[in-house]
Amino acid sequence: MRPPRRDRAFQLRLDPADQPDLMGRQLTVIGGTNGLGRAIAAQALTRGATVTVVGRTLRDAPSGRLSFFPADLSSLREAARIGRELPVADCDVLLFTTGIFAARVREETPEGVERDMAVSFLSRLAILRELAGRLGSARADGACRPRVFVMGSPGWGETGTITDLNSQRRYSAMRAHGNTLAGNEALVTAGHPRFQGPAYFGLAPGVIRTGIRANVLGEGSTTHRVVEALIGHLAPSAESYARRMVPLLFATELEGRSGDLFGSRGAPILPSRGLGPEYAQRFLEESEALLDQALAAGSR
Repeated sequence: MRPPRRDRAFQLRLDPADQPDLMGRQLTVIGGTNGLGRAIAAQALTRGATVTVVGRTLRDAPSGRLSFFPADLSSLREAARIGRELPVADCDVLLFTTGIFAARVREETPEGVERDMAVSFLSRLAILRELAGRLGSARADGACRPRVFVMGSPGWGETGTITDLNSQRRYSAMRAHGNTLAGNEALVTAGHPRFQGPAYFGLAPGVIRTGIRANVLGEGSTTHRVVEALIGHLAPSAESYARRMVPLLFATELEGRSGDLFGSRGAPILPSRGLGPEYAQRFLEESEALLDQALAAGSR
């Protein structure tokens, strides 16, 4: 993979010190109980937003502006249920942060899907296709178009293996994870024509100390601890990233746009070569076929 290239045609200047007042705005974070999702949810709360979090275990006390929907998003049936039941009619921004790294040896969910693919991409797809039409639908006339932000590694050149999305023919951790990266960028590129209503944007946070590498390094192992310690010393914290990103999520400069990607500091970046609209549509079609197959298997 190659580092993202700056999109110089889109000049966006956001001052991290200029933190907006988000009173009256609503943010929903899928995967907001840990890592970057939790940090962004907390930052939005401090700015006055009302926040809904979806994940396994809430580590923060619910309040009048923080609500929690428990879900195991390795189950695609559970993800589809969340998509149907999540109250998003008043939501301004929906943010997907749920993700893991593929393990060294292929892992499969009870629904027959490679685990990284299920958690990091197909769960998002299952949720989105259930709720996209309802997102922000009850807000006042004149409100900004609702937004979907998809966190991954867009712009890094990963196009996936469209003929083996479930990593059954040949497996490696990086190859399997590459499918999820390509899927999430495809969701931004082809999301609007496929799931109409919201505007779609991609986030590439880069390397930040979170729990996402536990699955591949071995949670709690010496290697895991050493790697995370080095990342924590050299890379930005989840909290500093959140302070940069929360203003971007609600930026008025994004009104009327869709499909833009943003790097670790919030600067616009170019899409991956080879992942244009036509390829992205094909990728989503194949992904939905895999999703439907998994949902059918889970209902038996």
